[in-house]
Amino acid sequence: MTRRLISSGSRFEDEIGYSRAVVDGDTVFVSGTTGYDYASMTLAPDVVAQCEQCFRNIDAALRQAGATPDDVVRATFILPDRTDWPPCWPVVKRWLGNARPAATMLVAGLQSPEMKIEIEVTARLPRREGNI
Repeated sequence: MTRRLISSGSRFEDEIGYSRAVVDGDTVFVSGTTGYDYASMTLAPDVVAQCEQCFRNIDAALRQAGATPDDVVRATFILPDRTDWPPCWPVVKRWLGNARPAATMLVAGLQSPEMKIEIEVTARLPRREGNI
């Protein structure tokens, strides 16, 4: 299987030189994804709404790759304010509760002060019949 690049169409991917996701073999690597809504070109002010949008953006990349959130095996959550993490738990459980990936939460600064969460995931493409 060849390496395949997935783009969300964000201008940042071209300007900075990265892909929203990379499929290499049966592994899908999704870049750190913020809560920026590319349809409306907005960023919600609260962390829970941003977390939800992160997952919508991740879901779109995974589906382009042939996977779903249920195929996620690793997740990394980055938040500038550790007190914002617990309010995100119900959103995380709704999106990743079936997959229950290995996960890490880090406290670190993000690209801009308005960004309250960034999520990076790795997924495995589901096995198809005849493809073991």
